[in-house]
Amino acid sequence: MTRLSFIVGVVGNIISVLLFLSPVGTFRRVLRNRSTEEFESLPYICTLLNSALWTYYGVTKPGSFLVATVNGFGVVVEMIYVTLFLIFAPPTMRAKTGMLFGLLDVGFPAATVLATQLILKGDLRIDVIGFLCAGLNIVMYGSPLAAMKTVVTTKSVEYMPFLLSFFVFLNGVVWTFYAVLVEDYFLGVPNGIGFLLGTAQLLLYAIYSRRQRPSKASSHDLEDEWQRERLMSSSSTNLEEKNEV
Repeated sequence: MTRLSFIVGVVGNIISVLLFLSPVGTFRRVLRNRSTEEFESLPYICTLLNSALWTYYGVTKPGSFLVATVNGFGVVVEMIYVTLFLIFAPPTMRAKTGMLFGLLDVGFPAATVLATQLILKGDLRIDVIGFLCAGLNIVMYGSPLAAMKTVVTTKSVEYMPFLLSFFVFLNGVVWTFYAVLVEDYFLGVPNGIGFLLGTAQLLLYAIYSRRQRPSKASSHDLEDEWQRERLMSSSSTNLEEKNEV
């Protein structure tokens, strides 16, 4: 069982690495144009926070080094993405990125580490860190819901690229299986939700891709489409927050 969980964890690491690297084409474009254009930094800031907390969880919980390694890699990659925003984004976006980075990627992780190290001990510390990680992961897995709603409304999969949906599905499947093998519910619950949402995305793609009309968007890179999806999700969230106010 230990060997099987190790193999599954390694496969999960490989899939997660592919997800972390999927925006590379977008940032080649940023470097080429020396501008982040209309792209949003919030998804990368949130992914960096998520990776940092999971790395802390993997380091803190015995036997979870596979969780720590892949998320440690994610921290490095997302730091590069955020740094490029701080360099090439327009002044307003740069200021927003710097503020969110300081609050979410520096302040919150630092407060979490200090609080759990100074106040909590043993299993309670691991449980609190795991709860925070699971909650944040559920929120991140739910981010494509806005894009899924758009697919149903427009009957078009233009903003939900197949490869991204497929890798999200695979990521959820593998890490859920790994969580069951090692009996880690904090890892299993959010990835189980990711598996279900990934399945829903593939079903929507199967239903509406047949109705897709040829368009210029079909020639876009996966990374550009992926950025558009994340931009739409972020914009939808901002609109909902304004309506609530």
